[in-house]
Amino acid sequence: RVCVFVFQRTKREWRPLEDRSCTDLPWFLLFTVFCVGMGSICGFSIVTGGAARLVFGYDSYGNTCGQRNEPIEGIRLSGLDHTDRKFVFFLDPCNIDIVQRKIRSLALCVSLCPSEELATYQDLKRFAMLNGSELCSYELAGHKYPGLPERFSKCPKLPVPPSKPLPVFNRCTPLDISCYAKFAEAVVTFVGDNSVLHRLVAGVAASKEIIIGLCVLALGLSMILMVIIRYISAVLVWILTSLVVLGSLAGTSVLWWLYIDHRLYGNEEAAAAVGKDSGQALLVYAAAATVFTMILLLLMLFMRKRVALTVALFAVAGKVFVQLPLLSLQPFVTFTALLLFWSYWALTLLFLGTSGNPVQNEETGLTEFRLTGPLQYLTWYHAVGLVWITEFILACQQMTVAGAVVTYYFTRDKNRLPVTPILSSVLRLVRYHLGTVAKGAFIITLVKIPRLILMYLHNQLKGKENACARCLLKTCICCLWCLEKCLNYLNQNAYAATAINSTSFCTSARDAFVILVENALRIATINAIGDFVLFLGKILIVTATAFAGVLLLNSQRDYAEWLLPLAIVCLFSFLAAHCFLSVFEIVVDVLFLCFAVDTKYNDGSPGNEFFMDKALMAGDQREEKEEPGW
Repeated sequence: RVCVFVFQRTKREWRPLEDRSCTDLPWFLLFTVFCVGMGSICGFSIVTGGAARLVFGYDSYGNTCGQRNEPIEGIRLSGLDHTDRKFVFFLDPCNIDIVQRKIRSLALCVSLCPSEELATYQDLKRFAMLNGSELCSYELAGHKYPGLPERFSKCPKLPVPPSKPLPVFNRCTPLDISCYAKFAEAVVTFVGDNSVLHRLVAGVAASKEIIIGLCVLALGLSMILMVIIRYISAVLVWILTSLVVLGSLAGTSVLWWLYIDHRLYGNEEAAAAVGKDSGQALLVYAAAATVFTMILLLLMLFMRKRVALTVALFAVAGKVFVQLPLLSLQPFVTFTALLLFWSYWALTLLFLGTSGNPVQNEETGLTEFRLTGPLQYLTWYHAVGLVWITEFILACQQMTVAGAVVTYYFTRDKNRLPVTPILSSVLRLVRYHLGTVAKGAFIITLVKIPRLILMYLHNQLKGKENACARCLLKTCICCLWCLEKCLNYLNQNAYAATAINSTSFCTSARDAFVILVENALRIATINAIGDFVLFLGKILIVTATAFAGVLLLNSQRDYAEWLLPLAIVCLFSFLAAHCFLSVFEIVVDVLFLCFAVDTKYNDGSPGNEFFMDKALMAGDQREEKEEPGW
């Protein structure tokens, strides 16, 4: 089928599941060109030797280990044949730059890593003679090591610890990593004692089976909660409403009681010492609390009718997961895609770190490879790609879920649903709407990158800037964060509108915005109550997993240190719950948009029957039934 462009009608008519056409094709082409550029960066780093230098390693004179090298102008001892020298050996592996997080030692290419400790220069000579692996600088002869005056600066620091090469990256790594303690402390700042670190790591290693089991439990609980939350949402909503009302009433009563007690029984001497500010402050607090409580009660009274709609949406969302079980796999698919992309991105970044022209460090005299001239902007291009493509993957998940939910909602006979609505939604996304997703992701990128830059500047200038500059930076960061959240919400609804009408991003965003504005109070109720219910769900999963972890870990008496394993399990359980319940939240939001469109363009009369589920219809009728009372 050939994709065609249609002229937009002057008045938008929502036509679910009809008239599919390609949307935002120029943005798809732009995103394709951008991805080709990302791939070209990786190809450039491989062609220029960055990948080889990262994998095989290179010495301090610019020679790549394991191959024949070309001479580098101005750098001595370059252009050596290292075909038989396949491993990188550091003369002083403990000489670590804490700030730059790298080893500042002289590096050589050697044919064999020392497997035993070498305590004297005689041991160095013997090792060179027996194995043909010279551990001092290339210009020094191995049989003369003990008597050379240069041995103190161009030979390894004694004693040389035993080491072995890394499996893929051919670096000689000491078997005893105690010399990396300072580096570990710089990265893990909360660990001040190596023994604590060793005990924590030992605890994790000893309880790895339990950790894996608890992580699987957290995943299972998250999937189960998405299905059963429709049965407990009503209870949670009314408990939340009751707690909020009772809490506000109790707080206001306590403040008035304190004020009355201060006026009637306050110590006159103390009052004279403190002045009138104490009583006035209590009066202001009590009055403000009273006003807040009155407004809250009015809002609760006015919005109680809309709570039924929220409960109905949660119930229908639970049905959606029963009818479309593949929705539960969306977090796994998205996480896998993100993990693969992040791995590729990190690997390419490492390639770029060893690409470019050889430059001699003026401070250390070591040869490093740096991108110079216009090539230095490749790193910035690569950084923008990280944000844009990450947002693109997340947006694809939102569009996929929206397409499946739209298909479910606007299919009157649920028995006639496609065999795999999720797969159908993915195919529609790939065939028609990748440009829309790319455009929405780019808009988020335009907001996120400035916020990340400001956060970086704030961290770099911490303690150096004045109070005004610090406040201004924090204000800008906060405003950009709020803007990003609002755009994320609007984008999500724009994707749902695209899934319904097959319109471009801007048209879909405008149509969705109009629908949301017309239902502002409903949106406020659903977001306020729904977000808190989902938050309680996350806390429930974390608490249940942590409780099971305490029982399992504490029952094993040899697990002296189970605090870190428990923290890992709690963190994973929260992330798992967040991923799954975020999909649930997307389903609820898309269902509401479909419901709003349904109630706007249909009235239940013959020929204009509602598409909505019976539970949603009941919730809507309860809402309308109470409307005349206002």
